[in-house]
Amino acid sequence: MKRTDQRYREYVEILNRELVPAMGCTEPITIAYAAAKARETLGALPQRVKVEASGNIIKNVKSVVVPNTNHLKGIEAAAAAGIIAGDAGRVLEVLSNVSEAQKAAIADYLALNVIEVCRAQSDYVFDITVTVWAGADEARVRIVHYHTNIVLIEKNGEKLMDQMLDCYRAPAQEKAEQPEDCLNIEEIIDFANSLAVEDVQPVLQRQAQYNMAIAEEGLRGNYGANIGRVLLKTYGERVSNRAKAKAAAASDARMSGCELPVVINSGSGNQGITASVPVIEYARELGVGEDKMYRALALSNLVAIHQKRCIGTLSAYCGAVSAGGAAGAGIAYLHGGGLKEIAHTLVNCLAITSGIVCDGAKSSCAAKIAVAIDAAILGYAMYEDGQQFRAGEGIIKKGVEATISSVGRLGKVGMRETDNEIIRIMINAEEEE
Repeated sequence: MKRTDQRYREYVEILNRELVPAMGCTEPITIAYAAAKARETLGALPQRVKVEASGNIIKNVKSVVVPNTNHLKGIEAAAAAGIIAGDAGRVLEVLSNVSEAQKAAIADYLALNVIEVCRAQSDYVFDITVTVWAGADEARVRIVHYHTNIVLIEKNGEKLMDQMLDCYRAPAQEKAEQPEDCLNIEEIIDFANSLAVEDVQPVLQRQAQYNMAIAEEGLRGNYGANIGRVLLKTYGERVSNRAKAKAAAASDARMSGCELPVVINSGSGNQGITASVPVIEYARELGVGEDKMYRALALSNLVAIHQKRCIGTLSAYCGAVSAGGAAGAGIAYLHGGGLKEIAHTLVNCLAITSGIVCDGAKSSCAAKIAVAIDAAILGYAMYEDGQQFRAGEGIIKKGVEATISSVGRLGKVGMRETDNEIIRIMINAEEEE
């Protein structure tokens, strides 16, 4: 692949667009972003707030700590934080600069009980609307499909921004010319080999810096279930275990409200962590140098994005599985692997872990990340030992692209009712508390 090729430019564009910083779990942060934008549009402190969220948003916000709120959880906390202290101009870092006085003000605002939360009457998996009122004034902001995709800004009935027709097409109706549609494993490997590293070094360097920093903080601090520390204490300091432990520790810190940012992948901080931290840890262990590390990171991130394109932004399918398989592909590449090694590693990994469900963002995500990375490392070891899972065994198909498509169908279509049942279980459990 030549640097001047359109495909090369598209792959660089995908990495630059997808690998962006976010503080905190991206679903509550998106609610904070929408709320901050709504207050900005209203021009006053809201006296009443209504948050309408799709089931998957409710699932992913229910149990996770919102950063810079003194460990508050839930949709109400995310909305209040955005209204009181959010900087909408910072987008997914909307809560990155919150003072101690503002933290107290967030709690005071929540005590007023002015925030109403309800499930959105929408067919879209990702759908958030925040409506705010002050006196006779009303403002509304709606985000659909992905975390920064504002499709409506409205004040007192006047549409200041309206992209409804463009953004509300069902996924099956979307145009096929999206850059992500060009992704395939063979060309991703070609891109990694052909890469002029300076084209993506800034974004990958930031990913390495941010995600390893929160991994180290996760191991130092007391976050969640401390999965990283448990792994190191139980299984030792081998690189295969460090790769799992550091990624898990980063997730535990992030789910527990750590105020360090991460660089996300496919709209998810946990997926950004999973696709990057194990690759960085192996690159350092193998002493391959920064050039090779950045190529492996580019490959891992693109493989993760490729898989999620088939599955969708939010699903009952655990995104750590996709990102874990991508990390396995990056690790295989660091060991000198080409198409055959990488394809078999990914297929082996998916055969093992594709049944893991997503029941929202919370501390057990760290353990699921560790399991996904373990499966990826095993998938590569299997290939090295001449072992593999074959087409026809379960959902595995002949060829890596057919298997990715098969898993994508499982995640997007097959697990749709599973997703609904998970949401029903979680909402009922909340009502019983």
